Amino acid sequence: MVLKDKKTKITFHNGILTIGGTIIEVAYEDSHIFFDFGSEYDPAAPFQPNDLQGLLDNNLVPYINNIFDPNIELIGYKSAEDNFKNRAVFVSHVHLDHSKIINYLNPSIPLYTLEGTKSLLETLNINDDFLFPIYGAHDKNVREITSVAENATIHIGKIKVVVMPIDHDAYGACGLLIETPDLTIAYTGDIRLHGYRKNDTLQFCNASKNCDILLIEGVSISFQEIYEEVKEDVIKSEAELINIINEVVKQNSNKQITFNYYISNIERIMKIIETNPRKVVLNAYYAYVFKQATGYDAYYYQLDEKDYGLNKNMYIEYNILLEDNSTYFWQLINQNDIEKLKDGGIYIHSNATPLGAFDPTFEPFIERFKVKNIEFEWLCCSGHAFPKDLIYIIDQIKPKLLIPIHSYKPERLFNNYGDVLLPEKGQTI
Repeated sequence: MVLKDKKTKITFHNGILTIGGTIIEVAYEDSHIFFDFGSEYDPAAPFQPNDLQGLLDNNLVPYINNIFDPNIELIGYKSAEDNFKNRAVFVSHVHLDHSKIINYLNPSIPLYTLEGTKSLLETLNINDDFLFPIYGAHDKNVREITSVAENATIHIGKIKVVVMPIDHDAYGACGLLIETPDLTIAYTGDIRLHGYRKNDTLQFCNASKNCDILLIEGVSISFQEIYEEVKEDVIKSEAELINIINEVVKQNSNKQITFNYYISNIERIMKIIETNPRKVVLNAYYAYVFKQATGYDAYYYQLDEKDYGLNKNMYIEYNILLEDNSTYFWQLINQNDIEKLKDGGIYIHSNATPLGAFDPTFEPFIERFKVKNIEFEWLCCSGHAFPKDLIYIIDQIKPKLLIPIHSYKPERLFNNYGDVLLPEKGQTI
């Protein structure tokens, strides 16, 4: 067994038998690191916690000794002494199930991400409504983040971490290649092969080849068997998605067409802007986030009073968009504005919120378009590897021990090159 007589310890604090809330710790003597730092989320739950105490009490976040901000007063939880001199947290990407609680971290613990993720975290939370807010802070919205270059190496005491870009539907996503004095551990983060950065995923696989332990996400196998064919109506790549969206616009030249997308999917919206036959117009907040990540000025409309520092030459009046049938392909983010749209138009929902039928607000959302006789097009592309691609990734890496996480059905993954471990929440190996 690969773990026999090893001093490295791995603790699975969260993210086991669920999709989201991944928090895993790797420790060696006086050094330890964590990845990621998000929370579980159930949109159907009657109570939605809005602070660390509520998250802990509802078992959405585990209590971890000496990792949270010591200024936060917690009832029923008490820290104890430990021997760790070197600590750090790594966030693989911006999605909330991996990042939501970073502001609750002890401010003295460094937090590392790729530059793209740092940019998104800092811009998305300018209104304190993306991440949970910093405790007691009035002058900043996001705790200090250290950005690292792609493929950079960070040393945390006796642990070495290489931060490698991978293909996902969140801009700035990474996987981690972790080396302790007695183990090499690869963590995929959320990964796929059908986006714009497939080669980055393949490079991560090559760098991780023959590692001792592979921690791999398994979102897609939660809903599909390994060798079950992907349904015909499933969009199988980002490139295919863009082609379909553009074709909808081309085939409906005299209809009002609106859309929405998930805000961290920077590469998708860039491709839409570059290739769509109409002028693409974003909400000002989304245009701000997009510009901070890419430096690109997008056309925008604005309904709030906030100064986002956008190029005023790219401004489009909202009333013009409401009356247009052929010039603009514009972003609709305020559900209350659905009633202002023209009857008989088209709306394209592309991985935006609400995310699907598991969210109780999704069906009422669709009904509002039906009332206006607006065609609802759900055009999405998964940010997660298809089941066969997960096996391909495993086959490329050939780990001695496979540990599937971030999945409802981790037992569906197999390893032709060694063992498989299905950990329990809170388990240390």
